[in-house]
Amino acid sequence: MGDIVLELDHDKAPKSVDNFVQYVKSGHYDGTIFHRVIDGFMIQGGGYTADLKEKPTRAPIPLESRNGLSNVRGSLAMARTMVPNSATAQFYINVVDNPNLDQPNARDGEGYAVFGKVVQGMDVVDKIKAAATGNKGGFANVPLQPIVIKKATLEK
Repeated sequence: MGDIVLELDHDKAPKSVDNFVQYVKSGHYDGTIFHRVIDGFMIQGGGYTADLKEKPTRAPIPLESRNGLSNVRGSLAMARTMVPNSATAQFYINVVDNPNLDQPNARDGEGYAVFGKVVQGMDVVDKIKAAATGNKGGFANVPLQPIVIKKATLEK
């Protein structure tokens, strides 16, 4: 749907940034999809192929949610399970401010680790969030037409 340029905050989230960069360098994100799209919340991707097959990942990383970064519109954060230190390759981009995902406000007291932000391409993020979604293969909020990450690259 277009290019999205991210700026990563290594100073405040070094483990999350290093993890994300390793996945980019390995080509892990190439061909993955945004598999969970919720307008008014976020778009999530980085873990599944277009046929909803989960890609293998490395070991989970420690949660860096106490870094002072907030889940505001355009911020990039690590997705995780209910287990705090479970983030691997999946990430999400907030399409609205989601202060309830920040550690001080989180229901579980842990929150989600923001590690970057969109610096170009929020118009693309907004196109993605508007995609028609449904249930598919046991997943909810899946775009009816796959939204594929063709290639993830590092600029600097």
